[in-house]
Amino acid sequence: MDLQNQDLSKLEARIVTDLGELVVGFRADKAPGHVANFVRLAREGFYDGLAFHRIVRNFMIQGGCPNTREGATGSPGTGGPGWRVPAEFNELPHVRGVLSMARSADPNSAGSQFFIVHAAAVPSLDGKYTVFGQLEAGLDVLDAIAAVECSFGPGGERSKPKQRIGIKSVEIREAQARPADKGEGDDT
Repeated sequence: MDLQNQDLSKLEARIVTDLGELVVGFRADKAPGHVANFVRLAREGFYDGLAFHRIVRNFMIQGGCPNTREGATGSPGTGGPGWRVPAEFNELPHVRGVLSMARSADPNSAGSQFFIVHAAAVPSLDGKYTVFGQLEAGLDVLDAIAAVECSFGPGGERSKPKQRIGIKSVEIREAQARPADKGEGDDT
């Protein structure tokens, strides 16, 4: 499907993991290049069979590295699709459930790796990483992934999951209508 002629803001991603489903809505109004890149990779099956390789409870979960595919030989966290996406930093804050793009020290080095914020807020990331979506469903799955026991990884950070948390598939579909949350005092 031609991404140039499609309204990316009307799409969402259904990410099926070993611990359940995450549904992400996109912010194409703020980061159209990142949304188009993610949608392209997902439609090509790039994310299917990968894993979350970096998990830091009360911070974020990170996936999208091709070196996490079973049988891959590269170091998890160092792979990409073979191209880079220019930064689209915006004013959207890094709060719980936000989908943002991982990158190296070069601001224009995002490729395929993404992270979902687990913390209430991480203002130190604001304006330095590209926010391009938000969880619409699956906060319980985010919590379950973030709760996985981790060991110390290469950088001395306790972020290497002791069990593989696979990404079975990423399906791009038309955004689904969801019932609005009822606040206290609302009639049922």
